[in-house]
Amino acid sequence: MPRFHLTSVLTTGFLLGSGLLCSQNLVKNPSFESFRNCPDRLGNFHADVSDWSSPTEGSTDYFNACSTAMGTPENFNGNQPAEFGVGYAGLYLYAPHDYREYVQGELQETLTKGVVYEISFYVSLAERSDFAVREFSIVFSRNKLQRPIKKELSKMQLYKEKNNHFTFLEISHSDFYNETTDWVLLKGQFTANGHENFLTIGNFENNARTRTYKTSRNAKQGAYYYLDMVRVVAAESPPGLPPSYALDTQHLFRNVLFEFDDFQLSEAAKSELQKLYQYLEEHRDLHITIDGHTDNVGTSEYNRLLSGYRCQSVTNYLKELGLAEDRISWTSHGSDLPVADNALEEGRRQNRRVAFSLSAYQ
Repeated sequence: MPRFHLTSVLTTGFLLGSGLLCSQNLVKNPSFESFRNCPDRLGNFHADVSDWSSPTEGSTDYFNACSTAMGTPENFNGNQPAEFGVGYAGLYLYAPHDYREYVQGELQETLTKGVVYEISFYVSLAERSDFAVREFSIVFSRNKLQRPIKKELSKMQLYKEKNNHFTFLEISHSDFYNETTDWVLLKGQFTANGHENFLTIGNFENNARTRTYKTSRNAKQGAYYYLDMVRVVAAESPPGLPPSYALDTQHLFRNVLFEFDDFQLSEAAKSELQKLYQYLEEHRDLHITIDGHTDNVGTSEYNRLLSGYRCQSVTNYLKELGLAEDRISWTSHGSDLPVADNALEEGRRQNRRVAFSLSAYQ
């Protein structure tokens, strides 16, 4: 359930460069232009939009300029022109009593194991929202999801899906996604596990675990977002160019993985850290934060201690290479944030990991 290379970019008009358009998009009906029915009422996304559905009983909405009741740019939650075409989705990422809405889309083909893909989509907070959220999440699944709930689609709910497999991504930002005029582009890269046929976007945490920001003093309703142009493409890295990392975004090391109950760095891990150190030397205005994780074998207390040792291994090696101590900080998470199924050995291996984020050096 990886969280990889995620970032957000504020965009207006056609600031989306041609490089984003050159790869084949594997998402069917990515900008919600194709529909079965021109929308005429709330909560009918699952029936109206081609190749998309709602994985729960939450009443996700569909907006299209063809409609007077559910039109664009003006609708019941605000005024927002579509970023692409004339249609988009609308959903609650935060609402009273843990109510949630989601969109579930189908891919053109199963993702190839080991291939790096980029996912991106646009969001805009509806004007009548009185909260904003800091996280968006994505779940890739082998099989189509359908749970008889209206609350958060938690991991407990997902694991009730027999013979299904999941890859989790979380888009977290140091600021809140509270832009109500322009669209915000969220994007990131991840390595496929080879089972991904469907993707679901929304908030998979309950209210107590969701970081929110009140946009009005007497906030009582929720955080309602418009969503447009969802893309999944094979990532392309031009040869000879150095790596580039988005700020305030978590990045997953590809090779900094650990054996069970171990915190020693492999040679492959050291090689990857050497490249990161070179990047930090070329960008001396950056600070790095290390996040250490374990699988769920052992007690919570021991796993938090072990993940701290893994952070220290990475920190000490970067310091040995020459990185100043005051440019590094770390946090141990233990087994609290798995990115794969701990019931499987391959999942536990992925969870024994270290990630990092870069921010402006104060």
